[in-house]
Amino acid sequence: MAKQLHLRIDEDVYNALTEYSDKTGQSLQECVSGAVIQMINKNKHDEAANSDSFKFIDLFAGIGGMRIAFENAGGKCVYSNEWNKYSQQTYFANFGEMPEGDITQVNAEDIPDHDILVAGFPCQPFSIAGVSKKLSLGRATGFEDKTQGTLFFDVCRIIKAKRPKAFMLENVKNLKSHDKGRTFKVIEESLDELGYKVFSEVIDGQNYVPQHRERIIIVGFDKEIFGSDISFSFDITPVEPKPVMRDILEKDVDTKYTLSDKLWIYLQNYAAKHKAAGNGFGYGIAPLDGVSRTLSARYYKDGSEILIEQDGINPRRLTPRECARLQGFPDSFKIPVSDTQAYRQFGNSVVVPLMSDIAKLIVLKMETEKKTDRNSFPEAM
Repeated sequence: MAKQLHLRIDEDVYNALTEYSDKTGQSLQECVSGAVIQMINKNKHDEAANSDSFKFIDLFAGIGGMRIAFENAGGKCVYSNEWNKYSQQTYFANFGEMPEGDITQVNAEDIPDHDILVAGFPCQPFSIAGVSKKLSLGRATGFEDKTQGTLFFDVCRIIKAKRPKAFMLENVKNLKSHDKGRTFKVIEESLDELGYKVFSEVIDGQNYVPQHRERIIIVGFDKEIFGSDISFSFDITPVEPKPVMRDILEKDVDTKYTLSDKLWIYLQNYAAKHKAAGNGFGYGIAPLDGVSRTLSARYYKDGSEILIEQDGINPRRLTPRECARLQGFPDSFKIPVSDTQAYRQFGNSVVVPLMSDIAKLIVLKMETEKKTDRNSFPEAM
């Protein structure tokens, strides 16, 4: 909900603001809002930079699931980046900070110094050409050539420019098998060429939340600081007792989340059609004492992958708050956007408690493995 604020400003300031508005094509309101947000961001980042805690940056930040994880591990975020305006809205509502936009337009040198780079980068197709052919054409090889044109390249160029002590990347599990494994090989080689010891593992979030959600986690440590013989294990600690679906359900749910007769009939017919053809496609009724299918960004369309059975009436989809819980977000997390946008955001996000555990493992490893005094690492809280 927008609020009105009346301001009195000097004529010279007004003229300068009007000139800037004409130059950029932004409204006066957008110019003032942007200036205020920039000031708020600077104050927050300055405060974080002056903290004794370790520093991290949050790239492809979404709604801040990874930020919560690394804050839980004792860190302070000194920079965030997310291009989607609705995700920016949710991020700002919860962290009081507006992420910067298009990462491809960001000068890596302008990003604050940090100890850990965190990124849930999108997986775009990697074009891999033979090194010999590149050399014959006089073109560059190495990570810049291999990853140019992908958003992963932006992660690489920021790592190259800022030299964080460690990084943590997250992606869909299929990244490892994409293009017969060649895509992931390029990623590993690129990070290795930057001087980092790389570790990766596919982990299922159902150890923390009642959702089958497999994601690949990539962790790297600067070999110049920690040595090339550093080891790392994804030795997570599952939640006990294991959470089930009924744990995340709201007690009083609006009837608008109940499927209409038309949609429910369509989903049943669609499932029957594919079952007859020998396919496994169809809706999924989540077991109350078990785990659900994976929540996806398309959940807003019909909710078919995770439906909740109801006595005497059609099944219903999850509410946005239930989707937040399914990803491990605290109930204090604000949802300022429409249901459609909320479904997209939580479907694209991460299992927060899983990421928190991995973040703590990274911090612990850096504390126990630091090699030199000049690269000392602030202790986690």
